[in-house]
Amino acid sequence: MKPLPNEIVLRPRFQLDIAGTSESILKKFETAGYAPFLVKRLDEHVFLKFDDKNNHFWSPQLHLQIDELDASNCRLHGIFGPNPTLWTFFMFVHFAVACLFIIIGIWAYSSASLNKPYHLQLGLMGMIVVVWFVLYFFGRSGKQKGKPQMEELYGFMMKVLT
Repeated sequence: MKPLPNEIVLRPRFQLDIAGTSESILKKFETAGYAPFLVKRLDEHVFLKFDDKNNHFWSPQLHLQIDELDASNCRLHGIFGPNPTLWTFFMFVHFAVACLFIIIGIWAYSSASLNKPYHLQLGLMGMIVVVWFVLYFFGRSGKQKGKPQMEELYGFMMKVLT
């Protein structure tokens, strides 16, 4: 097993080889839910997250996939990630900012080609770069706020597996 790194990466992943059938491991997770953890299973996938009382804007989730290797062994693949709604929102905002940057860049190029002033467009492009930095630091601070809960989810998972 590779231990979790001290540094939070974008979506930390890990895998474990476990003795036992995948169905027995999945049953352990189905019966293991207790506060503050919620456990949901869909086929060979298990989703671990926090209940509404302990869930905050930056709360992570743990997605586990349990694949059978042979009759007595299985492999667990785990990936930590943010709330899917939050992840989608962040990707949408980044896409919108990138499109706006490109549109204003085209506008600036057109103005420059027509020998018209383009200082406004360059100023707006500079502001968009500042917005990108703000989004970046906002996301990094969120990852730091979610790190203790990420460790709690990992501890819960290990407790269920033992």
